[in-house]
Amino acid sequence: MRPMPTPPALSSGRSAPPAAVATAAEADDEARYAAIARRDRAADGRFWYGVLTTGVYCRPSCAARLAKRANVRFFASREDARAAGLRACKRCRPDADSERAHLIAATERACRLIEAAEEPPTLAELADATGLSRFHFHRVFKDIVGVTPKQYAQARRRERLQDELSAGAPVTDAIYAAGFGSSTRFYENADGILGMRATAYRCGGRDMAIRYSVVPCSLGWVMVAATDRGLCSIALGDSADALEAGLRSRFARADIAAGGEGFESLVARVVDLIEAPQVAGDLPLDIRGTAFQQRVWQSLRQIPAGRTATYGEVAASLGAPRAVRAVAQACAANPLAVAIPCHRVVCANGSTSGYRWGAARKRALLAREAKATAR
Repeated sequence: MRPMPTPPALSSGRSAPPAAVATAAEADDEARYAAIARRDRAADGRFWYGVLTTGVYCRPSCAARLAKRANVRFFASREDARAAGLRACKRCRPDADSERAHLIAATERACRLIEAAEEPPTLAELADATGLSRFHFHRVFKDIVGVTPKQYAQARRRERLQDELSAGAPVTDAIYAAGFGSSTRFYENADGILGMRATAYRCGGRDMAIRYSVVPCSLGWVMVAATDRGLCSIALGDSADALEAGLRSRFARADIAAGGEGFESLVARVVDLIEAPQVAGDLPLDIRGTAFQQRVWQSLRQIPAGRTATYGEVAASLGAPRAVRAVAQACAANPLAVAIPCHRVVCANGSTSGYRWGAARKRALLAREAKATAR
């Protein structure tokens, strides 16, 4: 095999003494080799690697046997790898953008089948319809959509049920129209599906008791609302009236009343999350969302005060590294400011990007947490 040309440098471009450059490059290469060893899908597209003994180049996630470190070279692009005389691996197909498009199309077809079916299709039926093995289909679907086919089907069924109930359909009719095989099966899990009784949901939260309070804080006004299960809404804003109107619009027919006796302590704990995040403890939460949203929100609660994570890192922590957009949408849908700390999620370049309650508030929260935890 002809000698391997030196691959293009994968450095930041900053000037530094030769020894420092070599040390940094070696550290980067070791990190890349570690990504190959764990077959990290999140690293795909960031670099490619070649194996001198086989003459092929691969994606970091390639399932081929791990090559010895001494035989591995790294490349900034597949064009660089080809220029070095390497050929594409037939297993991971690093030169085939069309393969990803094919898998996305197959996943979209499976989603349409799930949405159109009266009863959720089995995994085998979905795999057959896409031409993939069951194991491969399940992995690809979760990678692209962010949830498993079963979780997606459950979420779509819940949405159909919500649509039917919102349109005023009788509860029993709505249950069957949404694809539940029996009313017994539904009522066994009704609270987990809707977050409240079906009749209450159908009536816009009727018979649902919500206590709330709007108080000033260093970020303007904060509205705190709770059911008997826990906090159902924490919102920040510039107007107490607007925050209250938003709550009443969301739960149009619920029994909404001022906090009353004992509610002040809960409100104070929420304010602590804003003013002193390093000492605030856990709060009881009444969290309602899709299966994927709840997974995202649970992941956000694991990010400690004073630290941040990128949307990509959150997606990777869920085992769905390509679901970055879905993670961003779940952050935007978060109904519980600071309790579910979506403000700790930033763009890949470190910028704060958007925030449901204002980018200025997001920057203020991050600065306050960084200062508090640095003491």
